[in-house]
Amino acid sequence: MEAYKQEFIEFMVDSDVLKFGDFTLKSGRKSPFFMNAGAYVTGSQLMRLGEYYAKAIHETYGDDFDVLFGPAYKGIPISVVTAVAYSKLYGKEVRYCSDRKEEKDHGADKGSFLGSSLKDGDRVVMIEDVTTSGKSMEETVPKVRGAADVEIVGLMVSLNRMEKGKGTKSALEEIKDIYGFETAAIVSMAEVTEHLYNKPYNGKVIIDDTLKAAIDAYYEQYGAE
Repeated sequence: MEAYKQEFIEFMVDSDVLKFGDFTLKSGRKSPFFMNAGAYVTGSQLMRLGEYYAKAIHETYGDDFDVLFGPAYKGIPISVVTAVAYSKLYGKEVRYCSDRKEEKDHGADKGSFLGSSLKDGDRVVMIEDVTTSGKSMEETVPKVRGAADVEIVGLMVSLNRMEKGKGTKSALEEIKDIYGFETAAIVSMAEVTEHLYNKPYNGKVIIDDTLKAAIDAYYEQYGAE
């Protein structure tokens, strides 16, 4: 596993973004783990988050794109900090764009979007925190494709939960099938488990045998093909 992926897993744990315990998801599923990107709140955390996204996008999709699109609301700061990180790490200027939940009907920046406008010929990378059901893509992909003649290069999320979406495939695989663009994650839950299982981190084992059994049981029920 690449060093930046190992660092990102530890970063999620240190930032209290990735938690383990008993959680009820929006879908109603009972999960032994939960990820909340809203817990990245400090300047240093957001700076590092943007760098991890930039590294993953650079490695997965290369640099031939023009716009980072982050769906409202959590995708807005992620797209901003990733654009900053891309300039810093790779010397490439990319624009950021996000959608508004409610269209602004006044001022110089009125319309459905924040940041850069989308232009014909733009190559767009979509950015999300985590995708469980793909619902946000149902709302945002038509907006992006309806704004201009753009090409969506792919989607990057923080964590691939590797669980069934609406059918038997993962939400990321379903998005790829429905919309025809690539999908990827900085890390998968399998990589998280591999890195943390029975290994002391900051003086304690985060994923012990009991938690590993709970994660395995969860995937027995909800794991994607």
